[in-house]
Amino acid sequence: MTPKPTTILAALAMSAAALPAAGQDMDALIAAAKEEGMLTTIALPHEWCGYGGVIQGFKDKYGIEVNELNPDAGSADELEAIRANKDNTGPQAPDVIDVGFSFGPAAKEEGLIQPYKVSTWDSIPDNVKDPEGYWYGDYYGVLSFAVNKDIVENVPGNWEDLLKPEYANSVALAGDPRASNQAIISVYAAGLAASGEPGGDAGKKGLEFFAELNKAGNFVPVIGKTGTLAQGATPIVIWWDYTALAGRDTLNGNPPMEVVVPGNGVVAGVYVQAISAFAPHPNAAKLWMEYLYSDEGQLGWLAGYCHPIRFNSLAAEGKVPQDLLDRLPPAAAYERAVFPTLEEQSAMKEVITGGWDSVVGANVQ
Repeated sequence: MTPKPTTILAALAMSAAALPAAGQDMDALIAAAKEEGMLTTIALPHEWCGYGGVIQGFKDKYGIEVNELNPDAGSADELEAIRANKDNTGPQAPDVIDVGFSFGPAAKEEGLIQPYKVSTWDSIPDNVKDPEGYWYGDYYGVLSFAVNKDIVENVPGNWEDLLKPEYANSVALAGDPRASNQAIISVYAAGLAASGEPGGDAGKKGLEFFAELNKAGNFVPVIGKTGTLAQGATPIVIWWDYTALAGRDTLNGNPPMEVVVPGNGVVAGVYVQAISAFAPHPNAAKLWMEYLYSDEGQLGWLAGYCHPIRFNSLAAEGKVPQDLLDRLPPAAAYERAVFPTLEEQSAMKEVITGGWDSVVGANVQ
């Protein structure tokens, strides 16, 4: 058979890559993925967003082996794994990535990912997906207060409540705001609650809030975790709701723990999916995306307390089981959530990381 010119092959490959499975033959995609026989993931700890069950569901449905790399890697590590293995078709080269919002556009700009639009593309909100299909939001959480009810009698309902004298030596962040994205956004959320304008202004007001919290003796400069909350070292931890809810399950009432989405300053953090431009198993990668964005995959994330990106669509269609909804904070709390733009994230990150030491002066560790 006479091979087609390389340029034509490349054009066909790019065209097919961007098409949703609905525009292809799904049976053919499944067959091609099974022929490859493997999917390589990275940075997917089983306790994060219910990924253990999601991965098992994919394996059970399609009989494809899942090779899991470095479950504890961060977003920057995932991009570096693509760079380091772009000429490697072995088991160390990831096929897919799950990264923080800002890493999607950065990976596209660097040429590290390829386009593919899943068949449920239209139900993914436009503001959290690349119009060409290079990356798309997968799930999100909102910042919440995780509270040890054995120690804290009155659960705080808003950011300003944290300043009350009854919360002396009680309030902790879940990371160092000079480096942790979760902690940075926590400071930002406090600034929005204090009427800061989105971006750098809310970052500045957030620093002022934590300076006041620290001066009042309520802030504990310890990175809050399930263990420190249970022991009473950090009775109130500002956490992503899905991490807090998973911690609540882990503690299983010992001590009793309540998770509260504050009545103001509700900020959501989005993660995004993408396929490596150098994926050794491109068809398995596409099938993985189809599974994640199917109703089954989306509900798998919700079972792990992460709100899937298609949540509003699923809820409107009555596809979310009531028992799942009952395990979450009230749905109305999520209607107040704001999603910072990439520009706002960049502006507030610079203000918060650069000003924490001088404005707040608490060495979180």
